[in-house]
Amino acid sequence: MPLPDLVPARMVNEVLFCERLLYLEWAQGEWADNAFTLDGRAVHGRTDEKRGDLPAPANGQDDDAVEEPEGPPYKATSVELSSSRLGVIAKIDLVEEGENGEVIPVEYKRGRAPEVDEGAYLPERAQVAAQVMLLREHGYRVPYGSLYFAKSKRRVRIEVTPDLEAIVLGAVARARELVDKGEMPPPLTSSPKCGGCSLSGICLPDETRLLRDLLDDGEERVRRLVPARDDTLPLHVQAQGGRIGVVGDELEIATKDEKVRARVANTSSVSVYGNVQVSTQAVRTLLEAEVPLAFFSYGGYFCGLLGGLGTKNIELRIAQHDKLRDPAFCLGVAKGLVASKIRNCRTLLRRNAEGLEGSTLGELEILAKKAEACDAAESLLGIEGSAARVYFQAFPKMVKGSKAFVDAFDAEGRNRRPPKDPINALLSFVYSLLTKELTVAVAKAGLEPLLGVYHRPRFGRAALALDLMEEFRPLIADSTVVNVLNTQVVGEGDFVVRRDGCSLSPSGRKKLLYAYERRMDQLVTHPTFDYRISYRRVLEVQARVFGRLLLGEATEYPAFRTR
Repeated sequence: MPLPDLVPARMVNEVLFCERLLYLEWAQGEWADNAFTLDGRAVHGRTDEKRGDLPAPANGQDDDAVEEPEGPPYKATSVELSSSRLGVIAKIDLVEEGENGEVIPVEYKRGRAPEVDEGAYLPERAQVAAQVMLLREHGYRVPYGSLYFAKSKRRVRIEVTPDLEAIVLGAVARARELVDKGEMPPPLTSSPKCGGCSLSGICLPDETRLLRDLLDDGEERVRRLVPARDDTLPLHVQAQGGRIGVVGDELEIATKDEKVRARVANTSSVSVYGNVQVSTQAVRTLLEAEVPLAFFSYGGYFCGLLGGLGTKNIELRIAQHDKLRDPAFCLGVAKGLVASKIRNCRTLLRRNAEGLEGSTLGELEILAKKAEACDAAESLLGIEGSAARVYFQAFPKMVKGSKAFVDAFDAEGRNRRPPKDPINALLSFVYSLLTKELTVAVAKAGLEPLLGVYHRPRFGRAALALDLMEEFRPLIADSTVVNVLNTQVVGEGDFVVRRDGCSLSPSGRKKLLYAYERRMDQLVTHPTFDYRISYRRVLEVQARVFGRLLLGEATEYPAFRTR
């Protein structure tokens, strides 16, 4: 990919802090907020708006020639400068007047001033030095630069020495070299820097080192650098005739009976079912906040997803298209996914089924091994079909008490479009919800949802989401259905049975949604990385790890299997 002409001064900071962070941000366009970046954005609130202007540069050594700015002291915020000679561009938070026509750039930082001899760490000093060099390049006399640390309300003077200038120029050259090479630098080793980095959930430093077999003997295993759970909550709107609008920073959901509100900042996704209107203002607000908006039919069929522009990581998209042209690569990943799905089905039966014949578990294990040894995609489809038949024939043995539902369940297994009985109605709805979750996860990871390794491309089908979903069907979807049946959360009155099929009533769907979201929020130990995170987080981690596989940073896709 062509290199940008100029290196942002912020990237001078990043490349000295962590070369992998520089690559993720500048070459792949990745970004994510955490509490530190949000705090930093608040600190920059007053300097992000362009105010004031710089005076004409002194442009000489004679103090008498300096033109006095109008109305001193002057200040200018959000000042953009660039230099082809230096190869640097910068947006300087604040430039203020010094003495005798001198100017001082000030860079704002959110934290406390560190107790180090130089007043600040090297990456931050180099960023300010780049700003000083730019101002000097434009003819200004700049005796030094400043860093303002908001938490300690302290300004630190940064002397720009020839050595520091050389470090800046070296960092600029290194940043260009890394991007030109087109290869992501390896992650840092057990670095404390990763703990505060907002991109650690995208970088996955320890996970990547584990998958590349780079962990040293005695090194601490994978650290959980991603939050265990989301701070935000999903919003489901199924009231027919309802309307979603915006009031301030809140979504307002109006039905004929009531109005409720939900803060946009606290919302992870919005799902609407059937005839629910969403105002243009609400759509734009959700797009700007990068909150996905999912549309389902009244019956619960996942129709599609509305999102913003998504990630800028074109490098990953190119790698996905290149890799997925290789049938051997696709078959290798698909075999692992299908084998994991069969084994997870086996585990669910072993845990919950009563009166289960041992031959069922044995048959599923044999089919899982056949899937792993399979040498053709067509054969894999046949093995998966055989396993599904064995599993769903035994599925009613996990259901306790709901005899009418068990009797109505098709002994040959699944039926759909429309489902014919209550159990199949429940399964169809949670599979639809899970498809949405994986579609959101792969899109968030920068992947193309329509291009998968196992499910063939078809108009409008989220093939990759369906691929990665396979091993989670029994763990999330089937488990939720078994739970609501055995705890009698749903009953016969929660279904609408017609001659041509069976569907959930609004009250039944609401009960199932509660149970499903509880399952998604449940903590589980990742079998490969050995830390506990929610199922919703697991889906995102798996999607990002699949991206690492495409980029050659992992040698295999880690299966998610429970014991």
